[in-house]
Amino acid sequence: MHLKKLMTGVMIFFLLGCFLCACGKTKDQTRKTTKDTNKQIIIGGDNYPPFNYTDENGNPAGIDVELAKEAFHRMGYKPVFVNIDWENKKNLVEQGKIDCIWACFSVTGRENDYHWAGPYMLSHEVVAVNNSSKIYKLSDLKNKVIAVQSTTKPEELFLKQTDPKIPKVKQVYSMENRELIYTSLGKGYVDAIAAHEISIRQYMSDYEAKYRILDEDILETGIGVAFAKNDQRGIEKELSKTLKAMVKDGSAKKILKKYVSDAEKYLEVSSLEK
Repeated sequence: MHLKKLMTGVMIFFLLGCFLCACGKTKDQTRKTTKDTNKQIIIGGDNYPPFNYTDENGNPAGIDVELAKEAFHRMGYKPVFVNIDWENKKNLVEQGKIDCIWACFSVTGRENDYHWAGPYMLSHEVVAVNNSSKIYKLSDLKNKVIAVQSTTKPEELFLKQTDPKIPKVKQVYSMENRELIYTSLGKGYVDAIAAHEISIRQYMSDYEAKYRILDEDILETGIGVAFAKNDQRGIEKELSKTLKAMVKDGSAKKILKKYVSDAEKYLEVSSLEK
């Protein structure tokens, strides 16, 4: 009788142990599956409305943020957005501290510096002046003072003088903080500024700034997502296909229309694709 009770107790203990082990295994498997289907990808960018900025709730927002969320969701990645020192972006992506650079980043002239996804949008680099300025065309910039954000295409164009349509200016002020270029223009410390047209128009709207954008572009370029040259995962190829699919199914246009009225013209990138 005692032996029967003892055997019954052993069996119950054994079965209970098996049940607990099975539960633990299922939980571990679920965690592994969840981790695999939500692989994090670290996206580096800086404050550049309307492409990247922090909303009133402290969350990442903007054209690039929404495009990245949609694209990487389709690819099975969980995007994590981090603010970076824009001047140090190349080192950060090459060192693996971020997976990619996604922040209104111009492809032109940098084609061989990175593995690129895209271009996914068309952008116009332009010059803006105060409404009262007597500068009306690019040639009027000769011997003038201009402000640009450092390590950007406008900085390169005005410093290197590689384009004959851009005159030699008196001084180029390169500023790490993009807000300072607008402050410099508003205060009259510089004669003009140069940046992406969408970004300038966003600043004018946000702060009711009275600027005038010159009719002549300094550069028409595609903007893309940059991965390190030593990154052999091939994510940029899959991302390029995904971004094209988003244009084709209308989801990219839907996102852009939240920020610009003429979304279609910014998606006409076929002539710029590699």
